[in-house]
Amino acid sequence: MKIVMIGEAAKSRDILLAQLPSDIEVIGLPREVAVSAEHDHMICPDDVLISLRFARRESAPPKFRLLHLPGAGLDGVDFDSLPTGALVCNVFEHEIPMAEYVMAAMLNHELGYAALCRDFSNERWPDLYRARVPHGELSGKTLGIVGFGRIGRELATRAKAFGMTVIVANRSAIRLAPMGQPLVDQALPLTALDQLLTASDFVVLACPLTDTTRGLIDAAALYKMHRSAVIINVSRAQIIDQDALYDALSHNRLGAAVLDVWWQYPMSNDDRPAPSSLPFDQLPNVYGTAHASAWTKQLPERRYRVIAQNIRALMAGLPLTNLVTTTH
Repeated sequence: MKIVMIGEAAKSRDILLAQLPSDIEVIGLPREVAVSAEHDHMICPDDVLISLRFARRESAPPKFRLLHLPGAGLDGVDFDSLPTGALVCNVFEHEIPMAEYVMAAMLNHELGYAALCRDFSNERWPDLYRARVPHGELSGKTLGIVGFGRIGRELATRAKAFGMTVIVANRSAIRLAPMGQPLVDQALPLTALDQLLTASDFVVLACPLTDTTRGLIDAAALYKMHRSAVIINVSRAQIIDQDALYDALSHNRLGAAVLDVWWQYPMSNDDRPAPSSLPFDQLPNVYGTAHASAWTKQLPERRYRVIAQNIRALMAGLPLTNLVTTTH
């Protein structure tokens, strides 16, 4: 058995090596390996692949034992093109930094903190002090969370601590706390999303990208939101119709958008696409970041600890954590 780390995953080779037996071979291969047969001769039936993506459209896939995603999202894997018998696992550990990112984004929007710091100087201090403009606060605001998995729960915990009302729309039923401080004030099925949109000051997308959620936030959904409301997407860009979002933001029918995920990504070192076909970066009511919400110093260590545990379990014939599926 050897471990094949593909594309960006290969940057964490040393972190994984430190948690595995010294006799296990770990190699890094370029990102193109996930979608091209060019390096398939280097992959053996007992190998473990670590990659966020895998697809084979024009050729048969190589045999391997386990595809371990170094993240949670499954939308980069073409399950129909996996070899027979391959196991697929994913890993989480990103919910804490992503919840903190969302809280920071909401606080910054309400307080205008970045602008306050940017405008401050010794020379302007007297004028700034005399002309202080009141800013907002999160306490008393309503947060709508679409999807209530690990991210949603971590976010709700923090939002309640700030005195926010929390509404959740989720595909499956949510159990509310029977006693004590509830984590959620109102739980709705995803079919009742309109109720969440009309009631929320902030709407956070924390659901996976599926056939059900693709294009979920379209023009009609955006019209349901308050003109001052803020939509925050830390999930997948395709959950929002980008044309409808750009139109709503550019015509001030929506307060703002915080976008950490995008519709187009570079697929190789030479690929330089724009994040969207529309100039969101030119809109004053868009806060854009480069898919950085979970990207903390601590994240790789936590994730590769779980991946290393799964590799050791695979070698010992033990059950795997976060097993998504076994192909047939």
